[in-house]
Amino acid sequence: MRIVFMVEERSMKELLEVLLPRILPVDVEPLIVTHNGKSDLQNSLPKKLRGWQSLSDRFVIVHDQDSNDCHKLKTALKLLCEKGRNDYLIRIVCIELESWYFGDLTAVSLAYGEDYAQLAAKEKFRAPDKIKNAKKELRKIVPTYQPIDGAKKIAIHMNIDNNTSPSFNVFVSGVKRICCIQK
Repeated sequence: MRIVFMVEERSMKELLEVLLPRILPVDVEPLIVTHNGKSDLQNSLPKKLRGWQSLSDRFVIVHDQDSNDCHKLKTALKLLCEKGRNDYLIRIVCIELESWYFGDLTAVSLAYGEDYAQLAAKEKFRAPDKIKNAKKELRKIVPTYQPIDGAKKIAIHMNIDNNTSPSFNVFVSGVKRICCIQK
């Protein structure tokens, strides 16, 4: 079985390359298709899904919420996907990838050699999916942070079973669930 992950950008690809072996059963092969931003992802979804040769592959669309209304965004993505196939899972990253890192500040600490875990107790960081401009906030505490390099460094240390980001947990549980659906 293969699951095709359609992602917006390379930083998500780098993160998933490290995390997916810890989430997926050994008999499930991931394929990550990277796009050049959300517009490229959205424009290519109907065409790629419609033209995909393997009928047994399943799809996971991973899209940042950014400033969008989550429900409206998911509905719009669903309409795009339905033009191609009906065997997909849409997961919205609230609000952006760096929010998932704030959900596991221990991983950020281990990646950058500083103790950031205590920040989780601050009100601002208790709800990582509500942090406006999480990338900017992460750069405030880790000035050397760069998205692609950061994804590689942080992913190694992320705990898939202990993250305070609800959207991360929904992503993980959705991916695990899609593996259990019969072919």
